[in-house]
Amino acid sequence: MFSIALRHHDHTRKYRVSASQPSGWELTLTEDMKPTRHVHFDDWHRVERALATVQLEIEKLTEQGWRIERALGV
Repeated sequence: MFSIALRHHDHTRKYRVSASQPSGWELTLTEDMKPTRHVHFDDWHRVERALATVQLEIEKLTEQGWRIERALGV
């Protein structure tokens, strides 16, 4: 659904939004191969707000020199 990976020197961040079973969506943030944030949503509007926040965070990171390595659904 949505997935993006960023790299800055030896550090990585991966954001992912996927459908969860039996219903809803999950947002997962992984930093340096360790899950640091995992949120379950039942309401699509909350997912949209979370994605907007993630996109702002990604913009700030790229301004600081982080590079986008992979993106799906961005």
